[in-house]
Amino acid sequence: MQGYWEEYIKIVDAHPAMISLNVSVSEDGSQEDHGYVAFVKVKLNTKTEDGFVSKDEIEEITFIEDRLELECLRYRHGQYVGRVISQGSITFIYYLKLDFEWSDTVNGSMSHFENYSFELGSRVDSEWEVYKKLLFPTDTEWQIIHNHHACDELAKAGDNLTMQRAIEHTSYFKNPAEREIFSAFIISENFKILNNIEPSVEVPNYGIKFYRVDIPFYNNIDTLTLKLIEQSLEYNGQYDGWETSLVK
Repeated sequence: MQGYWEEYIKIVDAHPAMISLNVSVSEDGSQEDHGYVAFVKVKLNTKTEDGFVSKDEIEEITFIEDRLELECLRYRHGQYVGRVISQGSITFIYYLKLDFEWSDTVNGSMSHFENYSFELGSRVDSEWEVYKKLLFPTDTEWQIIHNHHACDELAKAGDNLTMQRAIEHTSYFKNPAEREIFSAFIISENFKILNNIEPSVEVPNYGIKFYRVDIPFYNNIDTLTLKLIEQSLEYNGQYDGWETSLVK
């Protein structure tokens, strides 16, 4: 897969979905001349309880993914922007300049995988609604992605993520009054204030740094930061992330 990719889980049509997206295409200007969205939905032969790809099938699905992308690159049909794995199927999503050769490209690629059933389609999507609304993360989903990257880096360094330690957080607000209201809330939640951050040329908002002893394990930090995002938004603010020390 070319470009910078991210992956996360969210609920789609009341079912868990594993979303992978090419973040690079949101910044490269290609949206202007790729006005068709196209898909290939492949039914998995085996699946996990959540409807995702099983370990036994990962290699074959990767071959399918690579073959589709290779054919699109070869004939310059379009860009591979993401995939959705849910309910026992994997859907590969592309954006095309024109879609009249899409079926030939897909059928040619899938002819190498006769043990898989699939369906395909395409339609006009000049505003990239599928990419923006289905694939691209919300602010909350981005926070979960960043959480898991941070946890991965801690784990690689030998951190015991299940051990409690002080975790520092930062939030920003439009005015000092809203910051003070938020301060009262986090104090009631047993956080301690480290310091206020006054507006600057780089960051013209009113910040606050605070901490509490918590566990930075994946699910724990997700629950904690999502609550802080919600409370920051309630007071017209924005949560700006967390940091902690390495504990082995």
